[in-house]
Amino acid sequence: MTKSGLKLGFIGLGIMGAPMALHLLQAGHMLFVNTLSKVPQDLPDKGATLCTTARGVAERADIIFVMVPDTPDVEAVLFGDNGVASGLSKGKTVVDCSSIDPIATRGFAKKIQALGCEWLDAPVSGGEVGAKAASLTIMVGGEPETFDRVKPLFDLMGKNVTLVGGPGDGQVCKVANQIIVALTIAAVGEALVFASKAGADPARVRAALMGGFASSRILEVHGERMIKRTFAPGFRIALHQKDLNLALQGARTLGIALPQTAGAAQLMQSCVALGHGHADHSALVKALEAMAQHPVAPDA
Repeated sequence: MTKSGLKLGFIGLGIMGAPMALHLLQAGHMLFVNTLSKVPQDLPDKGATLCTTARGVAERADIIFVMVPDTPDVEAVLFGDNGVASGLSKGKTVVDCSSIDPIATRGFAKKIQALGCEWLDAPVSGGEVGAKAASLTIMVGGEPETFDRVKPLFDLMGKNVTLVGGPGDGQVCKVANQIIVALTIAAVGEALVFASKAGADPARVRAALMGGFASSRILEVHGERMIKRTFAPGFRIALHQKDLNLALQGARTLGIALPQTAGAAQLMQSCVALGHGHADHSALVKALEAMAQHPVAPDA
């Protein structure tokens, strides 16, 4: 499939979308792009065609990927003026890689399918590092036949690609992922604040914990960020806050309680209030540091 030069579209060339699109382009596919942000120069340099509207992308491409921040953004890209839906023709496929509301996603899928087209929701996890390394985890909702046809393209962008279920189930899985990630970041932050306040070297504590049952990818990567104070965004607090709000909205609809998720959401809200909404989500530790009146380590 990667040698066939498929006509692909990619809408949303932000921190995650730009490297994902580049992987598709480097595999030899034709790529039509549209974005509200500045187009990274390496995309047109390598042959990507810039379209002025999402409709223009949909008219030219057979498979259209969308990677934008939130549910209203996806709705606008798909169904707004000059949106994707207005440029689709029967048999095309829309793949939404954004992280959005599962219930809204199922509605979007029905509208796209009513046009004679196919739908996959395929949110990703792995941040900017995973996007650049083509090592993303991709959680997919949709029909098995559609998934099988698009999977070689997913494999260009990620290493762990799973069909979770029908339309919307990929988004359900991503919300579950974001719950686990947020709570683990909070746990790592609390542990390092405790260790530092107690007078231990947080870097050595982290190194020791990496060899035990508490070891995790978040302790490895985000624990290091907390210690080295490197909070440039791979995934912004404001976006993770949005994902936790989706979890809490879903919990109300389902009639269940997510008390730890609610606590993590409040920590992120505290970070936003402190002016850290555009920092990496590892900066959640700053809310804990403010309450303790003690930083894990001095800021550079």
